[in-house]
Amino acid sequence: MARGQQKIQSQQRNAKRAADAKRAAGNDQKAAAQVALVHKCVVCKSQMPDPKTYKQHFENKHPKAPLPDELKDVQA
Repeated sequence: MARGQQKIQSQQRNAKRAADAKRAAGNDQKAAAQVALVHKCVVCKSQMPDPKTYKQHFENKHPKAPLPDELKDVQA
């Protein structure tokens, strides 16, 4: 078992590794979430994950705008 200075150095190394791992994991989740938002509204430019959600958004938020061709065959 490490004692004294070795123990302190070991704790510092472990804390640095844990902080690096936490920082790397946080960025990966954010990037993965951004990749999942594939569909982009042509009116307000907000992003949605799937066509069904996109169609619901379009019908609720932009009722006066004509429905895009890509959403006409989607069932909500």
